[in-house]
Amino acid sequence: MADAARSNSGLVVRLLRYLGDRAINVLEHIGTLWFLLMESVSWIVRRFTQKRVRLGRPAMIAQIVRVGVSSVFIVVLVSGSIGFILGLQMAPPLDRLGQVELVPNIIAVAVLRELGPLIAAIVLVGFAGASIAAEIGTMVVGEEVEALEAHALNPVRFLVLPRVIATVVSLVCLAVISNIAAIFSAAVMSKIMLNISWVTYYNNTLAQVQPRDFITGLIKAGVFGLLLGLIACGNGLKVTGGAAGVGKATTSTVVESIVAVIFADLIFTTVFYALGLG
Repeated sequence: MADAARSNSGLVVRLLRYLGDRAINVLEHIGTLWFLLMESVSWIVRRFTQKRVRLGRPAMIAQIVRVGVSSVFIVVLVSGSIGFILGLQMAPPLDRLGQVELVPNIIAVAVLRELGPLIAAIVLVGFAGASIAAEIGTMVVGEEVEALEAHALNPVRFLVLPRVIATVVSLVCLAVISNIAAIFSAAVMSKIMLNISWVTYYNNTLAQVQPRDFITGLIKAGVFGLLLGLIACGNGLKVTGGAAGVGKATTSTVVESIVAVIFADLIFTTVFYALGLG
């Protein structure tokens, strides 16, 4: 009995130690992201308060092109497919109720509030998030970040800030493109398969949506882009162990970004519903 009790006690201790280590790692990671956010905000403030501070517009534009423009085709393809599928899935139950003409109403609200920003964020996570983490991680392994610091150049200013701004701007623009692609594909599907005319689809969409539906979606997209940029840069800067560390940072970025985007979406949806905006 005594041996069994000691064994159980040792198991509990090991479990508590594991959970404690995981909790410390999570809090440390959140602290790193918070530091990057505050440091980025401070450089933006300095840009408008100190004339000598420059944020590197060419670098930001290059990152926006690499992160955002390169993702347009994939976002259009995925969002268009989702809009087509969503319309087909909703048509049978609405048809049984004699309300198949309400397909445009439901799709418009679902896409503008939720699916457009979320699809764009998930696509950008896979397309750009992993790339950013791998790029910065490779710089860390190659001691390029140390070289910047040796020349008194702040890595957050020259590496993190352009990429964070690029992910925020790109994701807001991609959310708009995603909305258009999903609604247009659903309209095409409705015309071809449900015999809903273009005029009916257009009028029902305008009758259902409000400016707040579009604005709340863009707010979500901006925050999703911020989370993606911070997580990718944070994981890249923490790389250790050479190529294996770069691969681990890339995988962690994809997983953490998707989880963060989903939880942020949950929080936003709950808050907007409580405020009467959802």
